[in-house]
Amino acid sequence: MISYFDAHCDTVSCCLHIGWPMRSNPGQLDLERGKAFSRRAQFFALYHDAAKAPGDGMWAQCLRLYDCFARETEKNSDLISRCCTAEQVNAAVSAGKEAALLSIEGADLLECDPDRVEAVAAWGVKLLNLTWNRHNLLSGSHLEQPDRGLSERGRDFVRELERCGIYADVSHLSDAGFWDLVKIAQRPIVASHSNSRALCSHTRNLTDDMFRAIRDSGGVVGLNFCPAFVDAEHPSIDMLVRHAEHFLALGGEKALCIGGDLDGCEPAAVGICGEQDVPLLYEAMAERGFGKDLLDDIFWNNLMRIL
Repeated sequence: MISYFDAHCDTVSCCLHIGWPMRSNPGQLDLERGKAFSRRAQFFALYHDAAKAPGDGMWAQCLRLYDCFARETEKNSDLISRCCTAEQVNAAVSAGKEAALLSIEGADLLECDPDRVEAVAAWGVKLLNLTWNRHNLLSGSHLEQPDRGLSERGRDFVRELERCGIYADVSHLSDAGFWDLVKIAQRPIVASHSNSRALCSHTRNLTDDMFRAIRDSGGVVGLNFCPAFVDAEHPSIDMLVRHAEHFLALGGEKALCIGGDLDGCEPAAVGICGEQDVPLLYEAMAERGFGKDLLDDIFWNNLMRIL
């Protein structure tokens, strides 16, 4: 049995919109499957596309998503425990439970309002993407207005994130926004679910210089299982391992983690159809010469370090 700490999934959205229970469902991640790991921790993202905002606004939708997360974790408290510190994660897994941590994918859910950051910090949010695929008042995204960086409101938002102990998550951010963030960040930067642009040219992935900047900040980068970010033509576990090797060649031993994007991509990279297949990635890395200490860092320790 291996340890598995993952920086990003979209399961809460599936629970709210489709009605899946967190305990057991037909998706890519659930608590029953999590029991197969010796230690299991997961960042659960709150996500909603701003282009499909409900009539009562994105903040109301954020509250619904959070209530869903809170209900599901409370309902399944025999299997999962909400956490926001390393000590709480250790206590949860020592009790045989999965550790649930919280993130928000897209500041649109806060309606880009810095005054709402403190509220979500009180929920236990530790990671927050400034954008999803849509541009917003804070910045351009990788997909829309990619040449636009952080606005003054975006800079204020980042400062408030850091004051409240939340890491800015740059997965989905524009390149210009990324480098603006690097200039002002006082805390580690996270890319919760992004691969290497040198191996797969998708704009959701990181250039080598971006990876080095995150590494140097003390942050982490989570390997993403989505085929489009692994290889446009031949996504596979082998190719995903090559992304890991590329980041390691850039000095990423303490900066690389897993951010599978489960329940957020369909299908997952060839051979990884859900969390039950994550041990295949571990085994593939071991076969390529990754030692146990390095594997422990990638699959557990590096995310624990930033808590």
